[in-house]
Amino acid sequence: MSAHGIDLGHAPAVPTARPGSLTARIVSAMTLLNRTIMVLCSIALIAASVILSYSVASRYFFNAATYWQDEAAVFLLVGSTFMSTAFVQSNRGHIGIEALTGYLTRRGNAIRLLIVDVTSLLFCSFFSWKSWTLLHEAWVDGQVSGSTWAPPLWIPYSLMAIGMSLMTAQIALQLASQIDGWRSK
Repeated sequence: MSAHGIDLGHAPAVPTARPGSLTARIVSAMTLLNRTIMVLCSIALIAASVILSYSVASRYFFNAATYWQDEAAVFLLVGSTFMSTAFVQSNRGHIGIEALTGYLTRRGNAIRLLIVDVTSLLFCSFFSWKSWTLLHEAWVDGQVSGSTWAPPLWIPYSLMAIGMSLMTAQIALQLASQIDGWRSK
């Protein structure tokens, strides 16, 4: 069994960048950045759980409502989700349908992976661009949430835009590594 079902004996061929190449050095830097961001995302998730626990405890024990906890927790959760996508992609951990993987040759799987990565790059590039336009609008218009606390919306939009840009860069880097790996063969 593999992580996504039955492994029929054909591992997908994922060429990697040549050691010492510019692509390999960029991959190393991106790996360090992704790991650092994952530590921060983990801390943010813990902070969100502490904030929500505080809210429940203050309401239960002191009958005191807090007005900021929902958005603070949501901002932390949304930020963690978007900021961690590049790390997940670097490990090819996103959900994928791999029904054909076991039936294709190594070359067929490499082509399939290339098509998936190019399609993902196009989608994530569009998503990233739209995220930056949302951030710009929120900043220029001074948009805030509709709650009593009314935090600025540029905060979650900036986390979404940066996270999607990192995801796009990660996919582009994986494509560059594949091409660099094919060139070295």
